[in-house]
Amino acid sequence: MKQTASIISVYTADVSGVASSLFELGGMTVMHDASGCNSTYNTHDEPRWYDHDSLVFISALTEMDAIMGNDEKLISDVTDAALQLRPRFVAIAGTPIPMMTGTDFEAVARRVEKNTGIPCFGLKTNSMHSYLSGASMAFEALAERFCDKKLFREKGSGLVNVLGMTPLDFSVNGSDASIKSWLSGSGFEANSVWAMGGTLDDIIGAGRADVNLVVSYDGLATARYLRETFGTPYVVGVPLGTDFSDALSEELGRASDTGEDSVSYDIRPDGWKPEAVIIGESVYSGSLAAAKWLQDEIAARVICPLETESGLLSPSDAMAMDEEDIVPLLPAGGIIIADPMYKPVCPEDCDFRALPSEAFSGRIYRKEILNFINSEIKI
Repeated sequence: MKQTASIISVYTADVSGVASSLFELGGMTVMHDASGCNSTYNTHDEPRWYDHDSLVFISALTEMDAIMGNDEKLISDVTDAALQLRPRFVAIAGTPIPMMTGTDFEAVARRVEKNTGIPCFGLKTNSMHSYLSGASMAFEALAERFCDKKLFREKGSGLVNVLGMTPLDFSVNGSDASIKSWLSGSGFEANSVWAMGGTLDDIIGAGRADVNLVVSYDGLATARYLRETFGTPYVVGVPLGTDFSDALSEELGRASDTGEDSVSYDIRPDGWKPEAVIIGESVYSGSLAAAKWLQDEIAARVICPLETESGLLSPSDAMAMDEEDIVPLLPAGGIIIADPMYKPVCPEDCDFRALPSEAFSGRIYRKEILNFINSEIKI
């Protein structure tokens, strides 16, 4: 039966992607859901919860509120909290019950903004899609509402916006700081990071950047918006391994010179035969495949179980959203690089190599998530 998982886990939902992408920016995120559901987010999806203050709330939706469609209570509660806490913005995100009752989040957001004078946007999440969908919506909403439209691209400045940086893909292992350090060592400078180790003021000034670096699929829609608004080209890829990191920095330089967008990691030679499979988010996994080829000459095929676009995958890669679609693609006797929770569905004789993902196994393997930014890949 499609869209079921009898053995493996499922990826973090879109509503958590919203909260994760906005966590450090001084706003207030409200999940419109039943009381207690916030603990799923802060316990399993948010490694910064105990070390970094953030305003992430649950609306405590009751059965009677859902039946009667009591949006006034949501508007009143969010208005009261916003007036007391004065966040820089308010984001209201949906879950399955509001989807079924037809809650108009854009209308709710307009009411809250009128009541408070604080920028507010509603996001049509429903927990039926992955974190990438929710984070993508949130980043694009930030760009539309906050990026200063009076700015112009500073060509040749070396300023780079890093788009799609959340702990759901990178955890809290220092990858955000390593990307900034790699950019600096490559002759660039991080103008803004969306949204780990950055600020809303950085995002406001995103239009100055010379080029955008998309490190996860959830940053792609924003990259396209920034191109349309400011003319900023983008490069898709994560600087994994030393050899691929060097190639990626060259690609950023080419984008700056030519103004052309590119996907940096499709560098495997023609006629290659896959020796390995990598399961995971398309941009990180594609970059890892390129890095493994340059470092170890291991040709890897990517299996993406999440939202993506065909242009972010090579012709030999595959999208497989469901458990029963993934299992037939796993090679017997070959190398499989994936989150440890995939191991029960892998062939017994495979060479399984663990690559934990915060978005898939939550906190279980958090201490084993390694930082491969511009460093040797030890898997």
